[in-house]
Amino acid sequence: MAGEVVVDALPYFDQGYDDPGVKEAAIALVEEETRRYRPTKNYLDYLPNPNYHAFETEIIKNEMERVQARLPMDMMSMKRYELPTPPAGKMTDVTAWQECVDNSQAQLEHQSLRILNLELMSEYGASAWRSYNSVLTNMIDQAQKHLQDLRKKIQEINWQRKTEQTQAGEKLRDLETSWVGLVSKNYEIERACAEIEKEITEAEQKQARKGRKRPHDDS
Repeated sequence: MAGEVVVDALPYFDQGYDDPGVKEAAIALVEEETRRYRPTKNYLDYLPNPNYHAFETEIIKNEMERVQARLPMDMMSMKRYELPTPPAGKMTDVTAWQECVDNSQAQLEHQSLRILNLELMSEYGASAWRSYNSVLTNMIDQAQKHLQDLRKKIQEINWQRKTEQTQAGEKLRDLETSWVGLVSKNYEIERACAEIEKEITEAEQKQARKGRKRPHDDS
């Protein structure tokens, strides 16, 4: 088939991988091919162009610019928790005092919500945390089970490869032994044929010499 890669190595059967210089030679071949290889195709063509600013908000952008400029981080503002009185020039201004009262009510409501949240956490926080831990435990169990399944599949594939390669190696070794035997037999046959041809040639030459001598002897 066109484009099919024929693997002519049997790592589970072949010997000599641990011999001195074999690993270095293999690495040298890989490095040489890496230097000569020039990609002719962009394998990421089917993907859209990456948008590196997709999740960049204005706050993140400003923070990244601050970090890049090596500027110190602004201190946390506590102004929203303050209860200031009206400025000196507006001590008799009803509107200014009303703003201060509204601010105080907002701060009071905020503190009330914080107290309520603490009470809810005190009553339900432990159970919620146990439930969350249970979810995490189930997720870990599922992930570990999936990992074990993958390891089992990998082990089965490795055992299958080892079995197939061992069988193929034994068959190759038997074929090689048979080939060596046939080559040896062919060599013996060729040598026997050469000896027979030599004997035939010598016999023919001897017969020819006898044939040349007979007329001379009769005279």
